[in-house]
Amino acid sequence: MIRVFLVNDNPTTLTALKKALSQTTDISVVGTANHSQQAIEAILQLQPDIVCSEASLPERSTLALVQQLMDVYPTPILIIGTATQDDPTLIADLLNAGALEALITPALTSFIANDDLMKQLTRKIKVLAGVSVFRRKPQTSVKPSTTYTAPRRQKIVVLGASTGGPQALEAVLSKLPAHYPLPIVCIQHISKGFLDPFILWLNGKVKLPISVAKAGEYPEPGRIYFAPDHANLEFDNQGRFAYSHAPEYLHYPSVDVTFHGIAKQYGHLATAVLLTGMGDDGAGGLKAIAQAGGMTIAQDEASCVVFGMPKVAIETGAAQKILNLEQIAETLCRA
Repeated sequence: MIRVFLVNDNPTTLTALKKALSQTTDISVVGTANHSQQAIEAILQLQPDIVCSEASLPERSTLALVQQLMDVYPTPILIIGTATQDDPTLIADLLNAGALEALITPALTSFIANDDLMKQLTRKIKVLAGVSVFRRKPQTSVKPSTTYTAPRRQKIVVLGASTGGPQALEAVLSKLPAHYPLPIVCIQHISKGFLDPFILWLNGKVKLPISVAKAGEYPEPGRIYFAPDHANLEFDNQGRFAYSHAPEYLHYPSVDVTFHGIAKQYGHLATAVLLTGMGDDGAGGLKAIAQAGGMTIAQDEASCVVFGMPKVAIETGAAQKILNLEQIAETLCRA
């Protein structure tokens, strides 16, 4: 049984959400709180498997809640945010502070009445409850590794990520210089409605311009492109971005779809990185890039929030290099 703790400052919403989750097999709501200090005290006593908190507790106290929990009782934290009401940068700040993932909804009241959103919530709870989290430490520079050599010149860089990806992408992309000469394509599993706020937040952390890749445009050097949150990102015969939809893919966007497109379009002129995430999305596409002569990298276990996608890539021989986030940034800088 997964033991869940809920935090929401609206008693009506809290009661309705507790009732909805309590009807789900394998989930038990063991406690609730209306504000952050009450939540901290109860969580330390009850020790739940996962905490689900609304994003916008008064005075940004959700951020204080996440920071304190990561300091005194590291726990999987799922943020439930509203796309129309929350500060655009708040949810990204919460993820950076240690929350594992965010689920965005038009409004919390409609969220509870929406079967699809409730299914998303219960699925995320079941996935994240099994994740081991740890205290976040400030990143420090490390000496360049001597176990790998500088890569040859490449034409494009592509990164794929899922759970823990926003933090990992920020750690890597923030190290790239303003004059970086290659286009960078990012595929992040993300809740609908969170991509624009995430890009806005990330823009304040990196030196390169960031945008959502638009169908029909060419990837340009020195720019970071994100796949949209509603479609897979591919390339047409002219090398321009293109969107696609396929029911067999669990995630939009799919890392595998873009990686396979990169393998076909760029071959040996690609550097591909598979970052933290649950499942196996991206492992097959990473192997296709390696077989096409490109450079392939998987994030190492120690620096991953969830060592799922990189682990599969390593086990299947798709990853030529296994590096931590600092080393990945160094490698891309030398590309």
